[in-house]
Amino acid sequence: MLQERIAFDDLEIGEIALDLDDQEPEDVIAWGLETFGDRVAIITALQPDGMVVLDMAYHMKPDIRVVTVDTGRLPAATFAFLDEVRAHYPQAQWDVLTPDEREVEAMVRRNGADLFRQSVPLRLLCCQIRKVRPLLRALDGLDAWFTGLRRDQWASRAAIRKVELDHDHDGIVKLNALADWSKEETWEYVESQGVPVHPLFAQGYTSIGCEPCTRPVQADEDDRAGRWWWEVNAPKECGMHCPIETGGFEHEVHAILGEVHG
Repeated sequence: MLQERIAFDDLEIGEIALDLDDQEPEDVIAWGLETFGDRVAIITALQPDGMVVLDMAYHMKPDIRVVTVDTGRLPAATFAFLDEVRAHYPQAQWDVLTPDEREVEAMVRRNGADLFRQSVPLRLLCCQIRKVRPLLRALDGLDAWFTGLRRDQWASRAAIRKVELDHDHDGIVKLNALADWSKEETWEYVESQGVPVHPLFAQGYTSIGCEPCTRPVQADEDDRAGRWWWEVNAPKECGMHCPIETGGFEHEVHAILGEVHG
């Protein structure tokens, strides 16, 4: 029997967010699992933050659904790490998504394989086709999703709440259990609980995405400085976690839509 959809309005989720804001991540995850059952999933790019959420959720619900995306441009180390993670959490229900081949082919034919180097709008288009659209398909049919977002990661994430309505994705609930954690707290958990770590972190990487769009960072650089480092005054986001229809992302989304429909 299909589980009936569970939805909240802004007032309801605001009250819940207030109740959970000072709670531990495990409490937020437990609330999400109890509330949404099989209609919640972890969406992760296998970064330490997402791995912490996966580890916590797995101990409560071993058959938790986990979604990640093979964009077609990931480092070889990421595929090896994915195999390691799947073996570490064998009961989890994994969905490894891929972009639509026709959309990728049309994009590359028109703009070239490395279009992301040409301009911010084209980089966002590449992210949209290779990553965001597959994830949107995964969110369809869910009532909630877990992320590994933290407020200290980037300015665009500074105001996230532990529980919020995701109006950019049909008003489903977004669960940011680690919102008030620091980088240090995340790594303390990883090390103390034996959570698998992507091997590229040992080589100076602090945020890992597609191979041509990610590099190690220097000691004095921000953690996300290794993402799309050639861009100037551009958001360090792919469009999945940013409200791209408002604010500073408004001109980028118009460019994306223009390229897609063009």
